[in-house]
Amino acid sequence: MRVFREKGYEGASLSDLTKAMGINRPSMYAAFGDKESLFRKVLDRYSCGINAAFQRALSEKTARAFVERLLSTVVELQTKGEGPRGCLITQGALVCGEQGEPIRQELIVKRHEQEELIRRRLQRAKKEGDLPESANPADLARYLTAVMQGMSILANGGASRTELRKVVETTLLALPG
Repeated sequence: MRVFREKGYEGASLSDLTKAMGINRPSMYAAFGDKESLFRKVLDRYSCGINAAFQRALSEKTARAFVERLLSTVVELQTKGEGPRGCLITQGALVCGEQGEPIRQELIVKRHEQEELIRRRLQRAKKEGDLPESANPADLARYLTAVMQGMSILANGGASRTELRKVVETTLLALPG
């Protein structure tokens, strides 16, 4: 996972991957299949952590608390530890050649799934009167998804937790209601 987060799908060579796992190429192929299969397994594992964070945020009582918890969790996940920073789903295949197109498409689907979860939660908030009638949950979800993706890029570029928390604070000021 570290190698894919650091180098992206296409940037991660088989040599990088086998070295990180401490195995040779035949062992990698026997255990995981090809590089694409390995990436998909890594993506599934990574997604479990992201999904758990989403579920915790979705349990918040208000839209504002949901957004604050979601974005604060993004800050923590993207800046923890000594390893690569940023989000595998955002950065894993931003730039891909023809061979990496299936992975790029899968990551687009994952990002759309995240946006849909956010939209549904904000739609519920609007129905409950927690967001004003003028609020557009789809537009807000797209905006929050863009903020999360931007935070990933900032984290990858070395932004500190403090700097990313300022993004969260500014985003909360932009919420309607």
